[in-house]
Amino acid sequence: MAETTIKDLVIISGMSGAGKTVAVQAFEDMGYFCIDNMPPSLLEKFGELLKNSEKIERVALVIDIRSREFYDQALSAFADFEDIKSVRTRILFLDATDSELVARYKETRRSHPLAMEGRLIDGINKERKLLTPIRKKAELVIDTSELAPRQLREQIFKKFEEKKDNIFHIVMMSFGFKYGLPIDADDVMDVRFLPNPYYQPELRPQTGLQPAVAAYVFQQEVTQDFFHQYLTLLKSIIPGYQQEGKTSLTIAIGCTGGQHRSVAIAQRLGQDLQEAGYPVKIVHRDINRHKETVHRS
Repeated sequence: MAETTIKDLVIISGMSGAGKTVAVQAFEDMGYFCIDNMPPSLLEKFGELLKNSEKIERVALVIDIRSREFYDQALSAFADFEDIKSVRTRILFLDATDSELVARYKETRRSHPLAMEGRLIDGINKERKLLTPIRKKAELVIDTSELAPRQLREQIFKKFEEKKDNIFHIVMMSFGFKYGLPIDADDVMDVRFLPNPYYQPELRPQTGLQPAVAAYVFQQEVTQDFFHQYLTLLKSIIPGYQQEGKTSLTIAIGCTGGQHRSVAIAQRLGQDLQEAGYPVKIVHRDINRHKETVHRS
């Protein structure tokens, strides 16, 4: 008999301005299918979809007072979800002090949904009273008053990320400057100061993935000194990116055409970081562009 897969449904709710946007982004990074501002009237139908779907296993729904019908229907629907044995349902409630919520609204200059024409604090008080029933049913309540967005993400990851692997990953990319900078790079290193295999006729048509080119690049003393120092630098700063809440880091290594030096360096860096325990995807953006140039000429 096949084992039934337990679906995971997280309902994100809480005070307006308490960090629900940051929360749903964190769930997206964990691979959840996310829906913001789900109308409570659709919850029952969505529950049936989730129960019968083979593709959707983890879902996060944001439900708050933007849906005026929220209060009764959401709690009723939540009770229905609790009766579905194949769906594990949890509520995450985000809160903050009145003074912090007022400060955040003042900073963003947005209107509170329940105080469009009245005092901000009156809207906050009304919302807090209306949300009391769902707050009491929440499995996890996080007070974000003193939390930076990064700290809120960390708490959510710690509670809800069931994969033991770190979701943080590195993209190690080689590229050619003459084809433009990668617009998605977090760190860019220019290796055009290294001796260029292009000027060795037998190496010119090859790439940095081929042993002869890699050997030429790494036999240079300047390459060895640079590589050791740069790898040491990366290993020292990558934990900082993780602590700041980044889920991915793109490191771009560039030479003139993206065929020889940058490819050899990026390939070795990626492999060494993999050996250090980081999930790394190695991408050589422009490695075949020289073939296009030859064909056109």
